[in-house]
Amino acid sequence: MKTIKQKKPLVRGFVRCVTAVILVIALLAVGLNLFVCLSVKGRMHSAEDSLNKSGYDCIIVLGCGVWGDRPTPLLSDRLDAALTLYQNGVAPKILMSGDHGQKDYDEVSVMRQYALDRGVPSEDIFMDHAGFSTYETMYRAWDIFGVKKAIVVTQKYHLYRALYDAKAFGIHADGVIATGHVFAAQTMWNMREALARVKDFVWCVFKPEPTFRGEKIDIAGNGEETI
Repeated sequence: MKTIKQKKPLVRGFVRCVTAVILVIALLAVGLNLFVCLSVKGRMHSAEDSLNKSGYDCIIVLGCGVWGDRPTPLLSDRLDAALTLYQNGVAPKILMSGDHGQKDYDEVSVMRQYALDRGVPSEDIFMDHAGFSTYETMYRAWDIFGVKKAIVVTQKYHLYRALYDAKAFGIHADGVIATGHVFAAQTMWNMREALARVKDFVWCVFKPEPTFRGEKIDIAGNGEETI
């Protein structure tokens, strides 16, 4: 009985210690999320409110999945918003950034074809085949394509992080919120995004290189060089 009594305070102390550590981590995560979101306050707009803007190097569209040769509804909403901006002269080029890490999975070619089918000239569409993450997209937009000022198009929950990453690389970026579909998985995406903001905060501090770099490509040039 004496041994059992001695163990109970030790167990309670361990539980309190673990609880305190979890609480500190949770508070830190909440704080970093608030910091990321507040740091880009005022930079997020609707497509309609952005139609009279100009002077951007390009419109950056972040990939998020394709079904064969079709974009997912999440991606088609982003593409539709970007095309509205392009067709109204907000920027002269579109940078399609997505995952083409496997021969049989090619987000950027699907994104490019979607724009071509809607009248965008081939030379105005740039493809970033190694945009494997939001962080890598912004790193490569700055490093490979020389983007200095851009409109970034994605859903609102994702736009905070995208703009934060762009800012970390000195890109003057404004965001346009893609709308259209309502998604049943939104709550799950919001939770995952909260963790991703913490990850990108750390990455933007240490700035690890992207998976691939490559030759410089002038965003003001001919997008057909990226096919």
